[in-house]
Amino acid sequence: MKFITAATLAFALAGCATAQSKEARPATEKPVPDEPMFAATEVESRGSVTVGGVAIPYRAVAGTLVIHPKGWDDTVPIERKRDKDAAEDVPNSEASMFYTAYFKEGAPADSRPVTFLFNGGPGSPTLWLHMGAYGPVRVETPDLAHGSAPYRTVANDQSLLDVSDLVFVDAPGTGFSRVAGKDKAKAWFGVDQDIHAFTIFVRDFLSKYGRWKSPKYLYGESYGTMRAAGMTLALQKQDIDLNGVILLSDILNWDLIPDDPQLNPGVDLPYVVSLPTYAATAWYHKRAGAGRDLASWLAEAETFATGDYTLALMKGNDLSDAERQAVATKLHAFTGLSVDYLLRTNLRIEYGALQKELLADKGLTTGTLDTRFTGATLDPLSKVASNDPQGSAIGAAYTAAFNDYVRGTLGYGAGTHYEGGLDVYSSWDYKHRPPGADRALIALPNVLPDLAVAMKQNPKMKLLVTGGYFDVSTPYFAGKYELRHLPVPKELQANIAYKYYSSGHMVYVNPALLGEMHSDVADFIRRTDGIGE
Repeated sequence: MKFITAATLAFALAGCATAQSKEARPATEKPVPDEPMFAATEVESRGSVTVGGVAIPYRAVAGTLVIHPKGWDDTVPIERKRDKDAAEDVPNSEASMFYTAYFKEGAPADSRPVTFLFNGGPGSPTLWLHMGAYGPVRVETPDLAHGSAPYRTVANDQSLLDVSDLVFVDAPGTGFSRVAGKDKAKAWFGVDQDIHAFTIFVRDFLSKYGRWKSPKYLYGESYGTMRAAGMTLALQKQDIDLNGVILLSDILNWDLIPDDPQLNPGVDLPYVVSLPTYAATAWYHKRAGAGRDLASWLAEAETFATGDYTLALMKGNDLSDAERQAVATKLHAFTGLSVDYLLRTNLRIEYGALQKELLADKGLTTGTLDTRFTGATLDPLSKVASNDPQGSAIGAAYTAAFNDYVRGTLGYGAGTHYEGGLDVYSSWDYKHRPPGADRALIALPNVLPDLAVAMKQNPKMKLLVTGGYFDVSTPYFAGKYELRHLPVPKELQANIAYKYYSSGHMVYVNPALLGEMHSDVADFIRRTDGIGE
């Protein structure tokens, strides 16, 4: 079941005092001559955005970098020309990765932070963070309703350009990024392949734009958090240390996804870490927690989830009928689902089932990315939700707005389709080789070991973990749980800060919360950029 659809929506258009001059030209770097599949591109423009009452003039560059698969170096094309069987272990493929970079005019590159931002999917471009959160313009969508054309974009007074230069990057095959070659799926569509692609992109970007000395940050949303955590160690292997990493709606350990319990009996932790979000959802829709404030309600739900509920699930078939009834009754109090239904689920609630069942009496399904959203249930007889009302509500707005902005304001993409979502979720190569393993593991991916090693090797790197209480695709308590189990010493645990919001997966959809999130992230960058130390 695809859960990170936030990483697969689409965002915004013009509206700010952006871009006047446009100047298209081929980039100076050329691939090693070997019948290259792609060439790097650049389109430059200029604009200005006002943040905190201060006008920030910037240079925008929309373009592509050519990336090669793992194992490739400058000698591979030469060897292949001499011997067609040479370097056969390196996939014969290339990726052209699209980016939009914003550089503050007049800021010295050595001391100016640069932040690389990306959404996830897998299979999503980065129009969401670009046009919803931190770019110089953003699209306006209703917080909890379905919008319609004409879509409006505005100058983004919450852009992160006040504290950092910004680079929004599309994953291979998404947006204007492209992959080619007979081995393209093998080379690019997988956990470790994806980490490699973004790592090489960052390395080559630093060289192209002279940013090796700059304070460096990664900002990943959804599946992009798995990518970011994996990149921390991969970048260190390229001798690139990070100042900080910001995770929004994180999922670093896929064993925590509450999906299809009947197919994975004995793995009960996903239902434990998801329960507080179920309680938040029931509270919002007035199916549980009447008269309670959200903070105390969630604290009580967390205590029950990690206490009596965990013990009951661990007993499995040894749980007595009386105990089962008591736990079902307590679950009903937190989730609003009927005791009879909870007994039939064996006390284990899939997130899609919660979406489908909570408001079934009204014929409504809650959102996946934001359970405050509701929409008509497409199939009343289904076991789980078959759509995400929030994705349906804002997807068209983001797609239309970004297409208009990138073509009209940035001057990029004429005659080229912008791929808003690549259908690779079910075919993605989920094998991951963690540090210390001699091969990729046959297991759901977990990048906590990568992050732990990176933090031990670079004890100055800081982490900001953020999310929304009403997100069942990547539940906030799952994020807390996984990072509480990050294998680092106590002094490094202090490098991790947490901030959660009364929102869903895409916190920035709500303008007030976008302002709060901007303040939190800007403060994090200011505290960790090393300037003035």
